[in-house]
Amino acid sequence: MSTFADRTFTAPERIRNFCIIAHIDHGKSTLADRMLQYTGVLDERSYRAQYLDRMDIERERGITIKAQNVRLPWKVEDTEHVLHLIDTPGHVDFTYEVSRALEACEGAILLVDAAQGIEAQTLANLYLALEKDLTIIPVLNKIDLPAADPDRYAAELAHIVGCEPSDVLRVSAKTGIGVRELLNEVVRLVPAPVGDAEAPARAMIFDSVYDTYRGVITYIRVVDGKITPRERIKMMSTGAVHELLEVGIVSPDAKPSDGLGVGEVGYLITGVKDVRQSKVGDTVTSQRHGATEALTGYREPRPMVYSGLYPVDGSDYPELREALDKLQLNDAALTYEPETSTALGFGFRCGFLGLLHLEITRDRLEREAGLDLIATAPNVVYRVSLDDGTEMTVTNPSDWPSGKVAEVHEPVVKVTILAPSEFIGAIMELCQTRRGQLGGMDYLSESRVELRYTMPLAEIIFDFFDALKSRTRGYASLDYEEAGEQVADLVKIDILLQGEPVDAFSAIRHRDSAYAYGTTMATKLRELIPRQQFEVPIQAAIGSRIIARENIRAIRKDVLAKCYGGDITRKRKLLEKQKEGKKRMKTIGRVEVPQEAFVAALSTDESGDKAKSKK
Repeated sequence: MSTFADRTFTAPERIRNFCIIAHIDHGKSTLADRMLQYTGVLDERSYRAQYLDRMDIERERGITIKAQNVRLPWKVEDTEHVLHLIDTPGHVDFTYEVSRALEACEGAILLVDAAQGIEAQTLANLYLALEKDLTIIPVLNKIDLPAADPDRYAAELAHIVGCEPSDVLRVSAKTGIGVRELLNEVVRLVPAPVGDAEAPARAMIFDSVYDTYRGVITYIRVVDGKITPRERIKMMSTGAVHELLEVGIVSPDAKPSDGLGVGEVGYLITGVKDVRQSKVGDTVTSQRHGATEALTGYREPRPMVYSGLYPVDGSDYPELREALDKLQLNDAALTYEPETSTALGFGFRCGFLGLLHLEITRDRLEREAGLDLIATAPNVVYRVSLDDGTEMTVTNPSDWPSGKVAEVHEPVVKVTILAPSEFIGAIMELCQTRRGQLGGMDYLSESRVELRYTMPLAEIIFDFFDALKSRTRGYASLDYEEAGEQVADLVKIDILLQGEPVDAFSAIRHRDSAYAYGTTMATKLRELIPRQQFEVPIQAAIGSRIIARENIRAIRKDVLAKCYGGDITRKRKLLEKQKEGKKRMKTIGRVEVPQEAFVAALSTDESGDKAKSKK
């Protein structure tokens, strides 16, 4: 087996590059496990469930976050083939990982749960693969489940992919039924890679990770020529030149090899410590007699959701910066920049692809760097035009301009919802309350419907997914993609304590829902902030107009306790004296908002971060 894996160059006609795409929890990682076992690269002693999920957080949640590639040997009729498999994530927030994996493949296994059928993310990933002209192999998984209905879902899948129901393969990744036949079909259907072995070397970077000891490990797919150790290579977008210390394959762990030829997938190590030198989508070529034309790359990921991350203990700020630097090496979609809040101190404004991405990032920072973090309520990017003709981009409510606003442009997304047809009314009502516009509706079968809406992104990132799940008893699935921007009537809501705005609680909302946010936040803070020696007003304001108010009553000492009987004027005199003292205290006193109040008020319950990996 090892001699097979270490052979220098494999003939392109014997190589098959493919990935597994599916909705979350449809069995991608389990199918990859069976393939690792049946091809012999993983023995019984080394085996563990979800072998390719390397991170603790992936194993705990049972979801794939990072795409992983592995090289598998497979024999069909005495001919040895090399299969390059990439296991991809299924959640909408990690579509960027999927799009990168598709660039390195010629075929894709479209995996569908035989008990649940097609979900929104299945369709999204299928369209991504079709855009890249990949060969699609439709497969139904979990056929061993008592609730499985393979005939019904095979017909549904055949209708979407454009094949016959009999062409849909049926497997059980858990028990191994049909997996060998699937590997044979991959060899038969997926086209071999095409490239010129004699041309100057050209390889596409489709992923890179950071290793503390070895520096940046770059994963590449060779298109033309060959890449060998100890030669000097050039990154075509930056012009940076490095010496190759090691070239190898992943089968299932990293193994050095003599080089990589046309169509092969493997890794490079140059000893570079800065991941920006190995930009995903860049073309690698030889320094001497290198290629002149780069390969077409990817589009850069655009953050969809912004949130501020602050350390609970201000002295942890340098550690947070270092942890973000390291995390960005492994997560190309994460963006961040420093920001300051009068209430929370120093922190970072981070851009994420969605709420699960935000939650996973925060979780990884807390685990890997041992930090305690506060995340402010997520918000999106707005383009604000002022009356004087100037335009500015707002990613944080505290950046909202104080001048006269002419119009505000907010990002909108195309939303695809798949659900049983009995819930159409409930879904339409929910989408209309969230300012959604119906774009179309299709019946995939008699009992399942696909609804397409255009909605503001800001309405999706709070608790939309939770509301959708509760109204459809958990049967609906959701996917969204960016669709430009629209003009909207948006306002900034300030929360004032004793007349002073607290920037951490500010929010940008549509005018129609501003009052609801103001009253909710004021009520919440009244319960969270401890009572002071003086009365504290909590107000929600749009500009100079107060829209909601709550009072935190003062702690009063019973100054009349010593008055037993006697004249009422004496009691009144004591109460007036106390009143004067409270008034003076109010002018010099400051309202201290405890850290717990910030954590609770900005807690993810309110910000919709509950929309977790169930998606």
